[in-house]
Amino acid sequence: MTIINPLRNPPLGDQLLVQLRSLIVRGELGVGTHLVEGRIAERFGVSRGPVRDALRQLEIEGLVETRKRGVFVRGLSDKDLLELYSLRGALESLAIRETIVRLETADWGPIDEALDEMRFAADPADPAKFAAADLDFHSGFYTLGGNRWLTATWALHRPLFAAVMEITNTGRDLAGVADDHVGLRDVVRSGDVDAALAALTAHLDGSCSRIRTTLSERPRPLPAF
Repeated sequence: MTIINPLRNPPLGDQLLVQLRSLIVRGELGVGTHLVEGRIAERFGVSRGPVRDALRQLEIEGLVETRKRGVFVRGLSDKDLLELYSLRGALESLAIRETIVRLETADWGPIDEALDEMRFAADPADPAKFAAADLDFHSGFYTLGGNRWLTATWALHRPLFAAVMEITNTGRDLAGVADDHVGLRDVVRSGDVDAALAALTAHLDGSCSRIRTTLSERPRPLPAF
């Protein structure tokens, strides 16, 4: 069980946001937990401003909700995961289609660099860095596709995927995962749309399945702040 430790130095709002998001996704802040600004500010050694900003962003992401008596954890259910991966599949399929249209002018440097970062984070295993590099890899298709609206939509959901992927990367053969991404890159670069979309579907289905299994085994919630 992860212990909530106060941050030693006054954190930036995004650092607090990452910690709260992780605690909710891991199930350590259970559904229905009342998130009181003052208590959170005291626990993490910050003013109420960053707490308010973090809670506002978590509400946009659907992890908390505002009720008459304040802000409460909504959590991340199995149904939420299925819907999130359905959305991601639709977005990324379009990004790959648009990438293949632009193959002749595509700069694969950022995607190749992300693969290098994945290999680096795999040995020794660093789940958080690996998740970040993994998402950099996938974000590369949005960049190559050149659709800024699609890229912006993906950016809204990327932090939540980072939180869940960090959990499922723990204890896995990350070198093998990196190799799987090489295969996905190669099939997209081949220009075969059907093969690329089939590979993406299999890739995301496997990721979703692992995350659902892992999160179904989440520990019992910790006491509220």
